[in-house]
Amino acid sequence: MTRTASTDIVSPLAHLKRNGRLDHFYIDGQWQRPQGDGVAAVVSPATEERVCEIALGNAADVDQAVQAARRAFAAWAATSPLERAALLGRVHALLVERTELFAQALALEMGAPITYARTAHVPLAAEHLRVARDNLADYPFIRPRGTTAIVREPIGVCALITPWNWPIYQITAKVGPALAAGCTVVLKPSELSPLSALLFAEIVHEAGIPAGVFNLVNGSGPEVGAAMSSHPQVDMISITGSTRAGVLVAQAAAVTVKRVAQELGGKSPNVVLPDADLARAIPPGVAAAFRNMGQSCSAPTRLIVPRASLDRVHELALATLAQMKVGAPTDEATTHGPLANRAQFLRVQQMIEAGMQDGARLLAGGAGRPDGLEQGYYARPTIFSDVHTDMVIAQEEIFGPVLAILPYDTVEEAIAIANDTVYGLGAHVQGTDKDQVRAVAARIQSGQVHLNYPAWDPQAPFGGYKQSGNGREYGVEGMEEYMEVKSILGYYA
Repeated sequence: MTRTASTDIVSPLAHLKRNGRLDHFYIDGQWQRPQGDGVAAVVSPATEERVCEIALGNAADVDQAVQAARRAFAAWAATSPLERAALLGRVHALLVERTELFAQALALEMGAPITYARTAHVPLAAEHLRVARDNLADYPFIRPRGTTAIVREPIGVCALITPWNWPIYQITAKVGPALAAGCTVVLKPSELSPLSALLFAEIVHEAGIPAGVFNLVNGSGPEVGAAMSSHPQVDMISITGSTRAGVLVAQAAAVTVKRVAQELGGKSPNVVLPDADLARAIPPGVAAAFRNMGQSCSAPTRLIVPRASLDRVHELALATLAQMKVGAPTDEATTHGPLANRAQFLRVQQMIEAGMQDGARLLAGGAGRPDGLEQGYYARPTIFSDVHTDMVIAQEEIFGPVLAILPYDTVEEAIAIANDTVYGLGAHVQGTDKDQVRAVAARIQSGQVHLNYPAWDPQAPFGGYKQSGNGREYGVEGMEEYMEVKSILGYYA
């Protein structure tokens, strides 16, 4: 049965109009004030003005949430898949119903253009919930292997750490499968984009989730993230973030030997084969590199193209860039908003300068803000060409609107360039010879490879090779990350 939100707090956006402070966490089925007194400002990336303050938790808040999740675990794990699917269905319906509210929050907290928030951020987030619900319909939690039963059981209490770049999308990608598996959760969203997370806690509450099954604690990585990672009553931690953050979480978790799933950085290649139709291969590749203002861990920001086609590639890339409009997130015509925060803005400016210093050919963009945008964390969509693999912009994740075009002479060289990175999260291959496209994809060291821009598949497992992390999200494999495997011998004797 659904229920109304706690009277302590209504929707976060409405609450801001009253006192400008969001000072509640969602723990054990109710909104509660934190035990610490830390606060952080939420800053609009479009105006650089303070939107509000949020309370920051501490280790005591984490312990309270973990204990609530521990108490709730046995009963939630014992629910039927049908019951869990019904709850996920209610959460999914509420998220879809409140698409506009979530879109407005995303535009405010991280600068997502309102049209993109409505058509990508929120709908794709809803898909994770739908998939988690639907996968429960026929998933075999017990399956025979001879006379042995192979049983998959929920791992326990899961701590979930989500980033600022796709706030609600990454929340549902973790919460949905964790709840479907029968786990209880403690969520730490990014303190830089907390509004959509608080809205999500509201709809989970209204969907009728049992107390303690879902908990939310805001806070910083060094304080709340570290406390979650090292807590002895947390059985698993899943983090989406930088490789550096993933390493710190894994180190803290090692003491208690808990499972760690990491979706980390990327430097994804887009290999355009010699027989590719450039008019069909280049524009979508440029658009994909710049989606979400380049703030996507799997964005194909290395465009690897035949040297003989370089002039035509430049022409098509620049024409695609000309169709983009950088502007205020609230403007319906804006395709690309500001970068999400000041630190990321400064990082992108530094990397653009590094590209120029290394001798890459600047085709468009460059350092500084776009003309007419003197305030806000706006960056100029930038394309470099004649990039070599030893350049900084070819190796380091920029996480902004910067595309590097790397020419090659042979397909073998193209594959070598694609794999010349410490990352291995996403990759793309373009070409008309399907056998060759598939053969090249098989040799790229990446957890996910897209051939000729297929439709997004929420059932396709997503995760990294090398320093892009371990474990998988999305689909059945995403749910299985939150399970243990038990063998019961003689079960069918």
